[in-house]
Amino acid sequence: MLGAGLYFYHVAVVPGPKSFLSKKTPLKKTDPLYHQKLWFEKVHKTKWTMKSAGGDYKLVADYIPAAKKSNKTVLIAHGFNGSKEDMGAYAYLFHELGYNVVARDARGQGQSQGDYIGYGWPDRLDDKKWIKKIIAKNPDSKIVMFGVSMGGATTMMVSGEHLPHQVKAFIEDCGYTNVKTEINYQAEQLYHLPTIIRVPLVDIVSLITRVRAGYFFGQASSVKQLAKNKRPMLFIHGTKDKFVPTKMIYANYRATNGPKEMWLVKGAGHARSYQTKPKAYEQHVKAFLDKYVH
Repeated sequence: MLGAGLYFYHVAVVPGPKSFLSKKTPLKKTDPLYHQKLWFEKVHKTKWTMKSAGGDYKLVADYIPAAKKSNKTVLIAHGFNGSKEDMGAYAYLFHELGYNVVARDARGQGQSQGDYIGYGWPDRLDDKKWIKKIIAKNPDSKIVMFGVSMGGATTMMVSGEHLPHQVKAFIEDCGYTNVKTEINYQAEQLYHLPTIIRVPLVDIVSLITRVRAGYFFGQASSVKQLAKNKRPMLFIHGTKDKFVPTKMIYANYRATNGPKEMWLVKGAGHARSYQTKPKAYEQHVKAFLDKYVH
């Protein structure tokens, strides 16, 4: 069982190519978000760096100032085994709404150093440091955090931390309730492991993760963090999400104690809500931000 645990630790936690993720393909004009993604590829970016909150990793982000001077800044969090480059369309959306953009690479992914994927838990403390860096640049900042998939879960996990008053709102798109439940679900979906094997195996992988990466899967809970949140949050999820089950949005939505809105995107698969309904997505995000960030 330990051998199987080490194998699944490599699959689930060690960064690198994953057979269960679709391979990245060149940008095509048929992409509903072609214009947005092309803008991100071409726009001038300033590289920001800092040390991680725990460990000694160099973390990297791209900073894109708003077209007109603005106090509004968005911190964007990408998904599992991803990078800031995956978030180009979202960066465009916020930039169009007049925001400065900080798109960061989580530890162990993209250009950031690290030898494990944190699923949002250690990353939440790194994001607190990115928030401090934004405020150091402009103490009058009005900060929104946004994330998709693992980045959505990270956003929810950040919401439960003690944060500066400059943080005004959160938007999460298809984040999971907690890491243990999500990995258990994936073990069943991808490997069809029966419960009698799956449950102890996930516990072993969690223990290995505690030794090597500093956290148990059970600690990394969006729901528990949301219970401490009082700030506004918009929850988004596709109705056809088979990677992070759609039902998870309900537990997350119930858990938060701040003003909240929920939008289910009909027919959208995992992390595909924006490209499924681009105009409606932009309208929902704008309406929510207009209400809470002035």
